[in-house]
Amino acid sequence: MAKEEEIKLGFVVSEFHRDITYQMEILGREHAEFLGANVYRTVYTPGTFDMPLAVKKLLTEGEVDAVVTLGCIIEGATEHDEVIASQLARKIMDLSLEYNKPVALGVAGPGMTRLEAQERIDYAKRAVEAAVKLVKRLKERT
Repeated sequence: MAKEEEIKLGFVVSEFHRDITYQMEILGREHAEFLGANVYRTVYTPGTFDMPLAVKKLLTEGEVDAVVTLGCIIEGATEHDEVIASQLARKIMDLSLEYNKPVALGVAGPGMTRLEAQERIDYAKRAVEAAVKLVKRLKERT
């Protein structure tokens, strides 16, 4: 039986609220290693709003099997967090369909406090797991 091909992941990590996203990145890397996947490339963005362009770059280069987005969107005084989260989710979904590769949403929020964001660091683990599972399932079909 042939050895299973290693899954290459791209990470897109928001630097906004870096104290939280750093922990998400570390947890995501550890979980990828546990699942036998390789974090092949990491791109850092100033915030979650900037993620779609970085996701598109990774998908365009074609060297990764999936992209995992990691970040948090903390509630402010306006509904800005809801607008950002909605547009981010929609755009990365569009990119996933356009490039026919998984793009996992590991971005916590909107509508949460800093404490709630801290409690949701494990979203990184869930996103990595989703990306790896979907890559494996899509490869089974080809």
